[in-house]
Amino acid sequence: MVKSKYQSVLDLGQELNIENGDVSEENGVLKIKGTAKNQYEKNLLWDKIKAIGGENPTDIKADIKVADTSVFARHTVKSGETLGKIAKQYYGDPSKYQKIFAANSDILKNPDLIHPNQELIIPNI
Repeated sequence: MVKSKYQSVLDLGQELNIENGDVSEENGVLKIKGTAKNQYEKNLLWDKIKAIGGENPTDIKADIKVADTSVFARHTVKSGETLGKIAKQYYGDPSKYQKIFAANSDILKNPDLIHPNQELIIPNI
């Protein structure tokens, strides 16, 4: 029963290729664990859990580790994206594009000039 309630969380975990994933149910509590690639993906899972179970859900316990804590995320640029759009996606604030630009100064020379398929580091801030 609890598993079906949180099925969209499990689906997201599969979509994100969570490593060492494990799901069990005990006394009406769903226990999930695994390792996300980065903090951003861990946050996506927690946002989905809270959207279903509320801010402090009692029917799910999640132990989600992060494989790469040196960055918040890694992002492959898609056609039509700007650093502002990317900053809004990860931080909720387009003005934080400067943080992304600074973290990628080895490959970016101009914040207004990014190209599809460039892999950008999204720094922890």
